[in-house]
Amino acid sequence: MTIQEAQERVDAWIKQYGVRYFSELTNMAVLTEEVGEVARVIARRYGDQSSKPGDDLDLADELADVLWVVMCLANQTGIDLDAALERNFAKKTSRDKTRHINNEKLTNQ
Repeated sequence: MTIQEAQERVDAWIKQYGVRYFSELTNMAVLTEEVGEVARVIARRYGDQSSKPGDDLDLADELADVLWVVMCLANQTGIDLDAALERNFAKKTSRDKTRHINNEKLTNQ
């Protein structure tokens, strides 16, 4: 599935089951919440924090939740994420093509 196809599926789901998109401000708050859930999973699976009984540490599901909300925000603000990601790759390549290769912190391991 392409990003565009995913955006279209999210839009169709919202129209069929979600009634309408939450406001952009609400979706920003939801995105913040979802990113916090990703952080919780990472802290408990890969960091020093221990799990609590009943903790759901499904990182894939939490990352998918983040993508879902990002796609909602993109859809409701008219952003084509395929095109935006292509532009972002070009920007990063132009700006950072030697930055990381020359970073001693990354090469001295």
